[in-house]
Parts: sequence; structure tokens; C-alpha cells
Amino acid sequence: MQKYGGTSVADPDRMREVADNVARTRRRGNAVAIVVSAMGKETDDLLAAADRVSKTQSGREMDMLVTAGERKAIALMSMALEEIGVPARSFTGSQAGFLTDTNHRNAKILEINPSRIVETLDAGIVPVIAGSQGVSTDRDVTFLGRGGSDTTAVALSKALGADICELYTDVSGVFSADPRVVASAEKMQTITFDELLEMTATGCPKPVMRSVEVAHSHGVQLHVRSAFTWEQGTYVVEQEQDMEQPIIRAVTHDVSESKITVTDVPDKPGVSATLFRALAKADVNVDMIVQNVSEQGRTDISFTVPTENLTLASSILEEGIVAGLGAKSFTVNDSIGRVSVIGAGMKSNPGVAATMFETMADSGINIEMISTSAIRISCVVSEDAVDAAVQALHRAFGLDAA
Repeated sequence: MQKYGGTSVADPDRMREVADNVARTRRRGNAVAIVVSAMGKETDDLLAAADRVSKTQSGREMDMLVTAGERKAIALMSMALEEIGVPARSFTGSQAGFLTDTNHRNAKILEINPSRIVETLDAGIVPVIAGSQGVSTDRDVTFLGRGGSDTTAVALSKALGADICELYTDVSGVFSADPRVVASAEKMQTITFDELLEMTATGCPKPVMRSVEVAHSHGVQLHVRSAFTWEQGTYVVEQEQDMEQPIIRAVTHDVSESKITVTDVPDKPGVSATLFRALAKADVNVDMIVQNVSEQGRTDISFTVPTENLTLASSILEEGIVAGLGAKSFTVNDSIGRVSVIGAGMKSNPGVAATMFETMADSGINIEMISTSAIRISCVVSEDAVDAAVQALHRAFGLDAA
């Protein structure tokens, strides 16, 4: 199974390059199916067109609109393959057998019936499948969300019993940090699923976290690689085989979140439940949560939300939640960033937190919030300090490429 992202098929020249790679794969004796994203910024253009037409954008019609980008791409990709003598046939998500729930704009896959894809492969034809789409139990076209082509490819790999799922993108693999921030960031030959899940949850944009979760749950081997250089990328594995691995594998960052602090809240049972249930009902995803030590029966609760949900979250708090809790008020800070260090080795090596905090202090960077998991430590800092924090931590944990 091979998946090609939007930059990989952004124009006719790129499509011809992809077609050549598919042909090479077949010459090596491998049957191959490919999943294709919309070309370049096509999805963004379609969303912008919707904004110009109307502010009344039902989920059903938006899904019908945005999935048009993938349908265009699969037809052109199939033509590019046929042009060089590779038989190909395009399939929408519904034609490929993807049945989803009825949640428009971010549908979940319920089951896959890949019979038409299997028949096509058996006939020696390359199936070209539209990413990020399916058909709902209500028989409507559905969209799996931004980046959903990765999930399409992984899920189809499981359904077909593919040996491997290759995710071709505009980067050559998974790096120890964002190379745009840390010039000495190093590409990893392998990384564990657990580590990659933490990376994608804390700012690593590719592959999409949801696709890694599906691959991990269903035992699909992943290979993240470049569609521009065709070099070997990063294999995602269950467990590292080398006896000695770095304690920290990567430093990630994310500046897409904002912090909300609800001040002077009564410190009594049920307050947090009421607050976060109201946000959950509105589909606002809450990430880091910190509650201060209670003083005289009152406390402050701080939490982070995606900045794109900040207006919605603020309106929920304004519409009676703060008063209903007996809180004084709430404040918003949309100029924060999160910096995280990740590595399975930290489970058995003390001192990681101390090194992280010392490094931040030595760099004059104030920490506003802290959260941890078994293999991750995250700190919220001022947005303008994020790059410096990433660079300092990358050096402190010995991750700079030799």
C-alpha cells in the first residue's frame, strides 16, 4: 500500500513522478494499491470558495464539496499511470468500501468491504483510491477530516492484509525535531509506535495521529518517507531492537493551542466535572489541565484548548458556566506554545525532568504549565520562547546530528 499526500501530487510533473515510482514498485514484483490526497492546496481552495458563497455550511454539503478534491486527483493519477503503460482504475471512498458513521467533517470508519479493490488487484490493475472519504450509514458522502488520507491508507492496508503501508509526503522521515527550527535535527531510521503517538499528539504534523493509532491497534507496519527523494525514510516499529537507545528520541513543539484560566473557583466536588462536561458537549478538546493549590476554599483552574476552538470555549464560559460555578472570572492567553521531550527510555532513567527544567531555566524561559506521561514531559511557555526552548533541549539531550 502506498499513500501520496497533496504535495506529492500537486501538479502534472509530480503525478508523473509518482506514476514512475508505482511502476518501479510493480517491476519489483509487488502488487500495489495507492491512496491519493487532493492536489496541493485544493482542499483549502474549496473551503475558501465555500466561505465566499455562504456562511450557512451544512456538514453534508461541506463533505460533498471537500471530497471533490480527492476525486479529481484520483482520476488524473489514473491517467498518469495509464500513460506509461500501467493499468489503473480510480475509486472513491464509497466505491472502495469505506462505511462510516454519520459525523460529517470528521467521520469515523465503521467497516471496510474492499472486494472491488481485491478484484482490481487480482486483475493486475492498480487501484487508485480517494483518501479521507467514505459513505455513511445514511448513504451520504463523508469526509474523514484533514489528514484523513493517512487513515484511509492504514485502514485499507489492514483490510487487504498489505505487507507494509508507505506514507509518502514532503519530508524524508520522522526527525528528532522540526528541521525548520533545529537545523541539526536528525532523521530516525526507526521509532516506536508509542513514541510516534506522543510526537503526533504534541506537534509533529506527519503522519496524522489518528492513522498511527489505527496502525498500532491493527498491527500495520508503517514507513514514513519522501515522495521527492524516494530515499528510505523512518520505519515505525513495536519495540526498538538495539540494546542501547537514546533516553530522549525527539523534541516537539506546538503553537496551535491557547490557555484559559478560570479564577477563584470554589474548591469542592463537581466543579471540574461541570466545567469540562460543558466543553465536551460542544466538542471542545481540552488538553493540559492544572489546578492550583486551594487557598481558603478557592482555587484557579488552567487548561489548554486548540486556538481554533478558543472563541467557542470562551462563549461557553461566558454563557453562564463561570457564574454557575461560582467563579470570579476567566482569562485567555493565545500567545503560548508547548514544548515536549519524548522517549521510551525515560521510564527507566531518572533525571529527565530535572535536565529539562534546568535547561529551560538556563535559557531564561519561564514554564507556565507542566504535564507528563510515562514517556513524555510537556511544558507550556510563551510562544516567542518556543524556538529557543526546542533548540536548547535538543542540544541538552544530545540529539544534534553529528
